[in-house]
Amino acid sequence: MNQDDVEIVEKKKLYRGHLTVNEFILRHKLFNGGMTKPISREVVQRAAAVGVLPYDPIRDEVVLIRQFRAGVMVADHNPWLIESVAGLVEEGETAEDVARRESIEEAGCEISELHHICDFFASPGMLSECVTMYCGITDTTNAGGLHGLEQEDEDIEAIVVPWSQLCDDIDTKKHFDAKIMLGVMWLTPRREDLRKRFTG
Repeated sequence: MNQDDVEIVEKKKLYRGHLTVNEFILRHKLFNGGMTKPISREVVQRAAAVGVLPYDPIRDEVVLIRQFRAGVMVADHNPWLIESVAGLVEEGETAEDVARRESIEEAGCEISELHHICDFFASPGMLSECVTMYCGITDTTNAGGLHGLEQEDEDIEAIVVPWSQLCDDIDTKKHFDAKIMLGVMWLTPRREDLRKRFTG
């Protein structure tokens, strides 16, 4: 099945602000070959996003960020979430451009090379956003501190974390950001080769 197996009966704009929310009245093909009756689905639409886990193979450290997240607050968790660097793709940008820009804006890290991890939908039942995830090679010597763009109301703390501590924190379920997990899953089998390449 593909896009041709969906019939959009009606589209209604419910809200437009920082996000756009549309209601779709649609029918789609069933696995048994029939079609559904008209059903309603609300979709939050926003630009594609990019995440990046900055990693220093010489110092064996990653850079994470902490910032206030309203959605996490509503879910009754600590709203100052530790997560990977991330941002939205703006007009004329590539995913690689965003990874490099956001690493500087949010964490003060310049990325020397990028390794594509995967593309994924974080919440496909209601969110159109597709996230492209990278591991970015950086130098953490002077990383950390406070970052973010004032015009975007960002208040971001960059945190340098040793690899061993990051793994321990994941084992003890201290992280709730899936981008961190994806970064660690990708980096774990490749870390020693990266370290050998950069440390000689």
